[in-house]
Amino acid sequence: MKKSITVSLLAAIAVGVKAQDQATIKINSQAAVVQSQEIIINSNPDLVWEILTGVEDWPSWNEKVTKTSIKEELQVGSVFSWKSGGVNVHSKLHSYKDQQIMGWTGHTIGAKAVHNWHLIPTENGTKVIVEESMDGWLVELLKKSMNKKLEADMIFWLSRLKSECESQAKEIQVNI
Repeated sequence: MKKSITVSLLAAIAVGVKAQDQATIKINSQAAVVQSQEIIINSNPDLVWEILTGVEDWPSWNEKVTKTSIKEELQVGSVFSWKSGGVNVHSKLHSYKDQQIMGWTGHTIGAKAVHNWHLIPTENGTKVIVEESMDGWLVELLKKSMNKKLEADMIFWLSRLKSECESQAKEIQVNI
């Protein structure tokens, strides 16, 4: 009896882990536009996660984001809108695992995207990886320039995220 309960429990855990791993929609490595960038942030994953998932506060630390709108707590299935570079983007979370991954699909005129953020704790902070793929008729037409723009935008986002996290981490240390 004990053995069958243990086997059943292990099987349930294995199924749960497998389902959880599959929750993330992977970027399309064959898409017209594909980019991935990473950075090390000298701040703990808690703070990086708090800043990254504070969608309504993005404009305060990333001047390229001029507007955000979210009407619910972030979780898988949540929808939010934001404006960056004059483009309105409508996004839906497909993955949300505390301090590990936040991913969404997004669309705008002529483009659809899969965008994933990954946080990995390091000895001195957090490694942040961001990846995105884009498809659509407009993306196909402008893929060379859009690839360059996406690369530059990702580097900008990461540098602004790093700056904000490290600045807030210093403030926390001063106030302790």
